[in-house]
Amino acid sequence: QGQLVESGGGSVQAGGSLRLSCTASGYTHSSNCMAWFREAPGKDREAVACVNSDYSTLYSDSVKGRFTISRDNAKKTIYLQMDGLEPADSAMYYCATRLERNNCRDYRQRTWTDYWGQGTQVTVST
Repeated sequence: QGQLVESGGGSVQAGGSLRLSCTASGYTHSSNCMAWFREAPGKDREAVACVNSDYSTLYSDSVKGRFTISRDNAKKTIYLQMDGLEPADSAMYYCATRLERNNCRDYRQRTWTDYWGQGTQVTVST
């Protein structure tokens, strides 16, 4: 059974930066695509960014140019570098994976995810 553990959330002022981490265990991390999602109170879960096993990436329009997703297969970890944070970025951020090599093209679909992490909170104040 795969397990994902996020860390790095916290509180920051608008314009600031945070870096989230997600470490995988229990399955072959390097062979699979991984993604970040977020969910704010009263809103649907939003797909934020995805990275394939070939390191290609996809981003939502709302974070493109501000957030960067990356992966370190040796550490079985993916990261989300978040710069230029805005209050609208405040949410619980979740790491997820699909057990396929390169399927980020479908990561916005509700049935995409095989494993979820427990989430890490990001709060951006004005």
